[in-house]
Amino acid sequence: MNAVVEVRDAHVVHRARGGGVFRRDRVYALTGADLTVGAGETVGVVGESGCGKSTLARVLVGVQRPVAGSVAFRGRDLWTMPAAERRTLVGAGVGMVFQDPSTALNRRLTVRRILRDPLDVHQRGTRAEREDRVRELMSLVGLPRALADALPGQLSGGQRQRVAIARALALDPVLVVADEPTSALDVSVRAQILNLLLDLKERLGLALVFVSHDIQTVRRMSDRVITMYLGRIVEESPAGRVTDAARHPYTRALFSATPGLLDPIDPIPLSGPVPSATRPPSGCPFRTRCWKADGVCAGAMPDFSAASRPGHRYRCHHPVQEDESSRDPADPVRQEP
Repeated sequence: MNAVVEVRDAHVVHRARGGGVFRRDRVYALTGADLTVGAGETVGVVGESGCGKSTLARVLVGVQRPVAGSVAFRGRDLWTMPAAERRTLVGAGVGMVFQDPSTALNRRLTVRRILRDPLDVHQRGTRAEREDRVRELMSLVGLPRALADALPGQLSGGQRQRVAIARALALDPVLVVADEPTSALDVSVRAQILNLLLDLKERLGLALVFVSHDIQTVRRMSDRVITMYLGRIVEESPAGRVTDAARHPYTRALFSATPGLLDPIDPIPLSGPVPSATRPPSGCPFRTRCWKADGVCAGAMPDFSAASRPGHRYRCHHPVQEDESSRDPADPVRQEP
């Protein structure tokens, strides 16, 4: 697999707001992340709010610098090269689609100006060629040419997101990172945007990182699924195996919360809130909500273990077996009738 981007042991730590003059808590947004995205593949990233999905996305596109670890784009370490060179490399090779198109687009610029902006900044072609490229991009994402002089406020939510996708594709990137690209849209247009992303990925041969809290959508969109919890990657699995063969209890719990109608799954309730990222639990961070946790889990964070098939790995001291029910027989809430 030809790697487009490789993240190795990346850590991101923020200073928390508040805490007084002499004390500033640290937020451990990303801890020891390892991820490789290959050419032409779709990698889905799932987890609850605050688990580090968006931080990982920003690391992948070179916006967020890790305090430790490395990020290589096409084999070149982004944070050891000069800033101008990094901006040119990432700006031309990576596109990003944000969660809310109403805030991601400059409301004072027309669609034509928004799409031409990356071409102007990177000085792609002549003025006439840039105008041709704007028309090509609008056609690519299914926007009528008549909207070229419209402002974002005159467009529907779905149209604005199509503009955002077109802008991300303006410089022919090899990687597109979509961070919750449909969560701000009406249900009626979400499927259209998801189908558009898949179609463009196939037609253009893009590598796609799809970040979402909707685990069933991620499963359908992706070749591989990454599960994150409290800033850590806890499982990586082929998308076709993640529903029935996930080994980490957290992944099982996520999928049980949104079961399919044709294959019902008993829901696995998680007790308690997600722990604070400023004071994460010792050992495995999921242990405070896991029905399998014991003293071993409190003592150390487990290393990655390989599952029975290639491309599947997980971090758990007491993994769920592939043919094992995710329920705790001793738990009366989850007891079979």
